[in-house]
Amino acid sequence: MSAVSGVLRGLRAPRPGLHLICLAFVVLMLIVAVAAPLLAPHDPNATDLGAALAGPTPEHLLGADTAGRDTLSRLIAGTSTSLLGPVAVVVFSTVAGVAVGVASGWLGGWPDTLLSRAAELLLAFPALLVAILFVALYGEGVTAPVIALSLAYLPYVSRVARNLTLSERQRPYLAAYRVQGFSGLTICLRHLLPNIAPVVLAQSSVNFGYALLDLSALSYLGLGVPPLTPTWGSMINDGQSALLQGHPLSAILPCAAIVLTVVAFNVVAEHWADRVSRRPS
Repeated sequence: MSAVSGVLRGLRAPRPGLHLICLAFVVLMLIVAVAAPLLAPHDPNATDLGAALAGPTPEHLLGADTAGRDTLSRLIAGTSTSLLGPVAVVVFSTVAGVAVGVASGWLGGWPDTLLSRAAELLLAFPALLVAILFVALYGEGVTAPVIALSLAYLPYVSRVARNLTLSERQRPYLAAYRVQGFSGLTICLRHLLPNIAPVVLAQSSVNFGYALLDLSALSYLGLGVPPLTPTWGSMINDGQSALLQGHPLSAILPCAAIVLTVVAFNVVAEHWADRVSRRPS
């Protein structure tokens, strides 16, 4: 038992360079997402039935799928769709969540009660279920899932922002600004937000991983993005038949991309949150 405990402690032990490796991986993925059309060696939707289920070759470095489409090109093109969607979710949910949370914590009273109950109501609905409902109502495309997931993740950010606001508003420096006659809006924008931003951004980084998983699940189910648009989730769906035929590469690679990206973002967010928690108040 002691040997097992030692191994577990070793896995949990901090590794100084791990967050730097994960940060470099995250930056690399974002660069690939932005420059995907320039980096893809082939048209990601070009089919070549003669190369169907081909293994790695000089022409297709990571092989081809069941339709003969280049796996590397689809993986690169899918990076853009798979990452920019979660980025939009995180941006919208963070901006709206911070606005709701700060207003709730700063105003108090009935506005706080009303906004808190509304956030709890949104928390009652699973994010993926909300996204499927929006796709059913408004049709395929990236817009409906992004709006749905932004609403679903808004309460997580607003709850963190509200708790931080309640804690910060009791501090002497904010009381000093109120005595000097500064308005509540000015105090919040100039002095409160900069102090709560690191913790909020750490929470948003964690939300990115969940948004990536949810959007990939929607793509896997054939919802959200148009069918011909390459995404990591749709690549997993397309690679299922190849996996059963003994050609797992086209399905395993997008799975690995999702897992590595989520882990990298979570490690970076955890390191950031740890540094913020040790920051002198």
